[in-house]
Amino acid sequence: MPLRGRPLNATIRQASWSYRSLRQSSKAPCCTAIGPGLRTTQWSRQYHTSPRLRQQPSHSIDNPVLEDFKKTLSFPQSTCSLRDLAQKGQGLADEQIVLHGYLGTRRDASKSLTFAELHDAGLKHTVQLVSTPVKGVDGSDSPHQKLRSLETHTPVAVDGTVVSRKAPTASNATEGSRNIITSVEIKVDNLVPLNEFPKDIIMLPDTVFSSEQRHLQLRNDNGLRDALAFRSKAARVIRDELCGKQDFTEIETPLLFKSTPEGAREFLIPTRDPGMAYALPQSPQQYKQILMASGIPRYMQIARCFRDEDLRADRQPEFTQVDLEMGFASGEDVMAIVESSIRRIWADCLGIDDLPEKFARMTYEEAMAKYGSDKPDLRFGSHLHRIEYMLPVDLIKKIGPLDDPAVEVMKLSSFEDPQETRRFVSAFMDSSEAPPFVQNPEGQPGIFVYDVRKPLSGLQPFGFEAAEQLEEMLELDNGDLVVLQARKNVPFSGGSTSIGNLRLAMQKFAEKQEVLPRRTGFHFTWITDFPLFSPTDDAEPGQGGAAGISSTHHPFTAPKTPEDVDLLLTDPLAVKADHYDLVVNGVELGGGSRRIHNAKMQELIMRDILKMSDERMKDFAHLIEVLRAGCPPHAGIALGFDRLVAVMLGKDSVRDVIAFPKSGRGEDLLVKSPTKMTEEQMRTYHLKLRDGK
Repeated sequence: MPLRGRPLNATIRQASWSYRSLRQSSKAPCCTAIGPGLRTTQWSRQYHTSPRLRQQPSHSIDNPVLEDFKKTLSFPQSTCSLRDLAQKGQGLADEQIVLHGYLGTRRDASKSLTFAELHDAGLKHTVQLVSTPVKGVDGSDSPHQKLRSLETHTPVAVDGTVVSRKAPTASNATEGSRNIITSVEIKVDNLVPLNEFPKDIIMLPDTVFSSEQRHLQLRNDNGLRDALAFRSKAARVIRDELCGKQDFTEIETPLLFKSTPEGAREFLIPTRDPGMAYALPQSPQQYKQILMASGIPRYMQIARCFRDEDLRADRQPEFTQVDLEMGFASGEDVMAIVESSIRRIWADCLGIDDLPEKFARMTYEEAMAKYGSDKPDLRFGSHLHRIEYMLPVDLIKKIGPLDDPAVEVMKLSSFEDPQETRRFVSAFMDSSEAPPFVQNPEGQPGIFVYDVRKPLSGLQPFGFEAAEQLEEMLELDNGDLVVLQARKNVPFSGGSTSIGNLRLAMQKFAEKQEVLPRRTGFHFTWITDFPLFSPTDDAEPGQGGAAGISSTHHPFTAPKTPEDVDLLLTDPLAVKADHYDLVVNGVELGGGSRRIHNAKMQELIMRDILKMSDERMKDFAHLIEVLRAGCPPHAGIALGFDRLVAVMLGKDSVRDVIAFPKSGRGEDLLVKSPTKMTEEQMRTYHLKLRDGK
């Protein structure tokens, strides 16, 4: 076997000590012992005593940086991993092995005895190194002195002998997520530092690093590295399930696309051709529909997507989604595939094998009415109820400025003492969670504490009849919190209502205050029957039509039923979409739909319903032409992979499952991107700042 970085030529063959002769055959087990003849001076000869090497002229300048780097170009290959050492333990006693890893905590017991930890490259396993002076090797180059001089976290190659520890308490122990090898230790025979760790970087277990030091965050946080390993495993399982079991074909679609008004803002990539630009894809939506017309029956891809939108804890400007599409299929077919895949992922990655065969379903209207959200968390109750019909007029006027509002009520339980409830309300209203609800232009929430010691149990403003109805409707107990909220009395649109957001915020705050137990488990549900169109929102770009409405999801979604098709030209806002969102624990994992597969129908939606201009229509000419070529019915879905992994691991933010996430301003603080364009770059791409800014 040749030395790393050197060819197997006459120079190496003439070396006094051949590394090859010291290795066992390639058929040896994963932990390969080094011949007993290898000692400190011999290891030195192996790399430095070739006569031919000494005779070669040196062209380098006597520069310590160059000299130190040259020493790291050739270092001994690892013959055993710490994972294998942990498994075999004392079975490797007296064997000579080479280990790679990082130095951990060092303890100098005396001048002639030093102990140090060695962590493996993945920082998963740790073994103790023991060092004593080697006879005949003195000075700073001795392995003993090297070990005593190196900083913690230095990467090293260690040659040593496996020594059984006396009466170990166990073969291994754990410290956090790290495996501590206790059955053996390594007597250091030689050591090669492969870089240096600077003294100005303080890295302790409890050190908190900023995003500018993401590399140190990752290196110092086992949880972050474990999350990335988990993410990798989940991707493997998904590919195996879809491609190996469900007969999907993984196909990479282009990242340099064109700008088309699908609903979100795009990132544009200017070219050197004046006025021309690519756009990064919001999703592979159009390409996967093209594949359906291209004889590809089942497509999948773990795809990178890009959207220039406002960022939240669960959003990134670039993100990953599990994208799939099925030809000759309906939404029911897609949902069945997804349910099977989710069960497989949860079983293989989390060991949870009791997910239901069929996930629950709920319409958009039902979700908004009962939970105030199109992605409800079903792990706790607090259902909403419409009650404006039972309330006194003066109470309705007190809770908001709206005329003829819809008024909804919810209950938060588990407080046995009304005084405890009042303390909770006071703490919540003083917290950072409260301002959006206090400043709600539709009115502040009306908050009441059910207290049996008070007149009408604290519900005096409701009047006797309404208070009695409310007690029966909510099944109130002493100490329960009752919350009212007014809103405009119009059909639901958007993703949540104010009281829906308040329901979730109060539940989270109660858990944080340990008033309520933390929610556990995974509760999946499909949300269906979304409106196909929604009133145009000035905050979103939409599809650029002139009708005052836009597609709720994207303009390629099909109406759900023949009755919905009939409503297109008369009442488009009443049309239901054949769209489905998969929700778990209040998080939207993904959404999909049956697509419009008919070119004339797609043109009608864009031109006659959305009122897209001829110029806008040209942006979709390629798709219309593809659909015209006998495209079969098809349906698909995109699951947010970042969110999926975050939910599985119980993380609040997708940033905790991404190696290099962007900040809330869309910046990578480690590499300092984005960067300001130079004058030369702007000239190359024919760009100019407006107003000289």
